[in-house]
Amino acid sequence: MGFFSKIFNKSNTNSQEGNVGGMEDFMTLIRVYYQSAMAANLGITNLKFVPDMATFKRTLQIQTVNNKLGIAEKKACQKMMSQMYGINDDFFKEIDNSIKKNCKNMNDIQKYFYIFQGFNQDLMMLMGNLMQWKFRMPGMFKKLLRNMTAKTIHDILNKNDWSDLEVMRTCASIRKSRATLGYSEEWMTEFVYNVVTLAKKEPRKTSED
Repeated sequence: MGFFSKIFNKSNTNSQEGNVGGMEDFMTLIRVYYQSAMAANLGITNLKFVPDMATFKRTLQIQTVNNKLGIAEKKACQKMMSQMYGINDDFFKEIDNSIKKNCKNMNDIQKYFYIFQGFNQDLMMLMGNLMQWKFRMPGMFKKLLRNMTAKTIHDILNKNDWSDLEVMRTCASIRKSRATLGYSEEWMTEFVYNVVTLAKKEPRKTSED
């Protein structure tokens, strides 16, 4: 378990700590960024509505800017992810635009996360199914793996002659969710590539674990 994920799951005291910046830390920071963007856009003042951002804020002692939650937290999270994972500004701009488009009020937040969760699960499941052994390539072939990831995502969004009916249905579901969320192929590639490469670095659990 990574540094941030361990902080965010204090009750799990028996977990082994993995490398700082691993997959769990990446996903934790993704949640922090989403919640920070929503707090800034919607003027959320109650930290209970943004629990991951609240923990991040307290842990790093981030001061509130202009009495508005989310602004400083979002900036700090973006800087950290850029330094740790090399994520570019366009990745965060797409998240901002997606939230601005879909979250007009507090009632929209739950619906947004429901759609995003389904989108994320379908995408990762289908990528694992379509790429299979390619995800197990040695780390030295990062550029090749990224290109393969981009090609597979392009196929998911554009190819219509799948022989497997279930794959076709999942592609249709991903395309529908993507149209709502507004993410580009480049964003999806960046997201999936980071999750996969970071997961490859995670220590394997023993049979005793």
